[in-house]
Amino acid sequence: MQRPHVVVVKLGTSVLTGGTDKLDKAHMVELVRQCCELKKQGYQVVLVSSGAVAAGREQLITPCGRSLIEKQMLAAIGQGQLIHIWQSLFALYGVNVGQMLLTRADVEDRERYLNARDTLNALLAHNVVPIINENDAVATAEIKVGDNDNLSALVAILANAEKLLLLTDQEGLFTGDPRSDANATLINEVEHINDELRELAGGSGTTLGTGGMATKLQAADIARRAGVEVIIAKGAGKNVILNCMADKLPGTRFLKLTAPKDGRKKWLLAGPKSTGQLVIDDGASLALRERGASLLAKGVKTVRGQFERGDVIEVVTCQGQCIAKGLVNFNHQEIDQIKGCHSSQITELLVFAPSSEVIHRDDMILL
Repeated sequence: MQRPHVVVVKLGTSVLTGGTDKLDKAHMVELVRQCCELKKQGYQVVLVSSGAVAAGREQLITPCGRSLIEKQMLAAIGQGQLIHIWQSLFALYGVNVGQMLLTRADVEDRERYLNARDTLNALLAHNVVPIINENDAVATAEIKVGDNDNLSALVAILANAEKLLLLTDQEGLFTGDPRSDANATLINEVEHINDELRELAGGSGTTLGTGGMATKLQAADIARRAGVEVIIAKGAGKNVILNCMADKLPGTRFLKLTAPKDGRKKWLLAGPKSTGQLVIDDGASLALRERGASLLAKGVKTVRGQFERGDVIEVVTCQGQCIAKGLVNFNHQEIDQIKGCHSSQITELLVFAPSSEVIHRDDMILL
């Protein structure tokens, strides 16, 4: 039996509050109705919901939320309120929900990543709608994914989703800032994400949320590399979710790329932060990109940062372009010793040589 297609819907704070300082429950009902309609059409739906801090702020009389600890406190108060609202609204349609709170540590660690994936898949298998948010009550700068845009991209990879809908207060990505540039036009479709496109993405659109168009572009780039089509659209529109799925809504569509089939490569794409970099020569770059080769010591020119064997590192060209991520077979000191050498010389230079490749092609994801 073929598994139903999974759609991840990311709802920003500005969408859930309607630009106010309180949750817009009437609009939340409308969003739930559309999600339940998608389920009737045979889709599985995953919600990545912002709004915990806003929900917490709504409960307190005294204004607060400027410092990290105050935001964590508001998230602790508001998360329960937020999931209760979602649970009540979906119950109107006879649909159960389940809450998952994640941090970057849950996707960086391979075992925790697999556990999160299994829990998510189990919820979907039992026809439950997962409601996912970053665990803001305990997450700090070191372990935060950073925003729910990037979190939704990681969730889309975990769920092996077909589409990711990033709903925000803008219709999509424009050629300029539509708030200040009257000539800015909507970019309907994106096939390649380059530096010029990144420059078009500005900062956070509102004071209520943490993500702007720049983070949505990052999220789109991550998700599309995993074979997920991404749509950025205005969340306040009527039937926005259904219209996105039917290609009837103004928005920016990011075409998906061919996804890696290996589960470990999807994990490399999803989350682990790189602890160092290897700068490689043009010959090695060509071999990686066009021949699917492993990275050999001979092609390494410079070692940057400190890392241990088994860490995730970036592979960078001499021009500064990051072209790959992978699990390295040597630590930074060992690679510094063997860089530029033939593989046959490694055993002569090192006391212990675990491999003839610096990064094996099976442990590498090309970017």
